[in-house]
This record gives sequence, C-alpha cells and structure tokens, in this order.
Amino acid sequence: MKVKVTENCMGDRRCNDLCPEVFEYNEDELKSRVKFEEIPGEYQAIVRQAAEECGAQAIIIEDD
Repeated sequence: MKVKVTENCMGDRRCNDLCPEVFEYNEDELKSRVKFEEIPGEYQAIVRQAAEECGAQAIIIEDD
C-alpha cells in the first residue's frame, strides 16, 4: 500500500493524531506528509481510517 497527501490538505492534523507513526505535519508547507514510501502492514487499517475521515479528501491510497 502506498499513500500520498495531496495539495487539498487543510492542515487540520487529524491524520497526524490518528497515526503519528505514518503521518507528520510539515510546518513549512502547512500540511501533512507521509513518512513511508510503502506503508507497513500494521498501520494499513489506521491509514485507511485516516483517509476516510479526512475532511478534505486529501489522502490518496494506492493498493498494490
């Protein structure tokens, strides 16, 4: 699974709160970013939840 945060990110940091192991906030760009190229299996369910709960629909999941 690969994930990216698009430019639609509003910077509300909900994904960071849900899964700080995968998402981090970029203070320069004022949006979240993904720490991994490939999401480890143990975080995939919570990453899917973050994508579903993203108000800006800014989290894009690409399944392998």
